[in-house]
Amino acid sequence: MPSFDIVSQIDAQEVDNAVNNVLKEVDTRYDFRGVNTEIELNKKTNTINVVTGDEMKMKAVRDMMITHFTRRKVDPRSLEFGKFEPTSNGQLKQEVKLKEGIDKDTAKKIVKMIKGTKIKVQASIQDEQVRVTGKKLDDLQSVISLVRDSDLDMPFQFVNMKK
Repeated sequence: MPSFDIVSQIDAQEVDNAVNNVLKEVDTRYDFRGVNTEIELNKKTNTINVVTGDEMKMKAVRDMMITHFTRRKVDPRSLEFGKFEPTSNGQLKQEVKLKEGIDKDTAKKIVKMIKGTKIKVQASIQDEQVRVTGKKLDDLQSVISLVRDSDLDMPFQFVNMKK
């Protein structure tokens, strides 16, 4: 029986490349001259720590991150920007979390949305992914387009397509 998995993954190497590109751009931009700006990727906790001078520069770093992630084909919806926090030396810091995996609530919404369409497929939650099985490939493709067009604020990939 044909099946596929709905997952939300990010390519760690492309994230690393995007962060390095942002660092290079910060080094070359005139408005960041004389301002100590640190951007640090923590691969274990899937977070990016940003420390810079003021709120305007923090927003500029955010825009650069979104641009470079898009260029590296990493969906910027996988970035979850935290609040600005002041540091002891008068700068601002922000933690950016990298969202990976489908949480239980989102998985339940996906399954409910699929069942609500009356397409003849079965959807089941398995850890941080949703497996969809059905008899016809056309049904599976209509589920893929349904999930792509949904307004869930998450990037999805469709893997392990078995015929």
